[in-house]
Amino acid sequence: MGLKSVLCAKIEMKANKDVFHDVFTNKPHHVSTMCPLHIQGCELLEGVFGTVGSKICWTYILEGEKKISKQVVETVDHETKVLTFKEFEGDLVNKYDNFKATLRIETKDEIDLVSWTMEYERPNENVPELVNLLDFVVGMTKGIDDHHVKMN
Repeated sequence: MGLKSVLCAKIEMKANKDVFHDVFTNKPHHVSTMCPLHIQGCELLEGVFGTVGSKICWTYILEGEKKISKQVVETVDHETKVLTFKEFEGDLVNKYDNFKATLRIETKDEIDLVSWTMEYERPNENVPELVNLLDFVVGMTKGIDDHHVKMN
């Protein structure tokens, strides 16, 4: 059994929180046009976007290297605006076990926040925490937010 890790980030949004939830639920294939420096593509492998059990493949650049992430959608809650993705194939599963990312849209003190939580297991202490991936996700989130602010 590996070393369990949890990393979290909350990013304040300027755009409408419903738009952000809609993008990751129903239109993740549009993310590459919103922040092309982060995401190069999103392909539906199985199922229907926005439904539990659907499988998607992300291509992205992390620290100058092209990466692939294949995920299954585990949770879609439109009321609480929560999505959960579990990695089943790709660059992360080569080093980390049980990788899961949760996206939550929330409002605190009248401020809309995008909250990302990444849970995973490292095989040993020599395998680094995924702080670089958390930084990537924060940058991607800001890029999507900036894209929507410019559109309005």
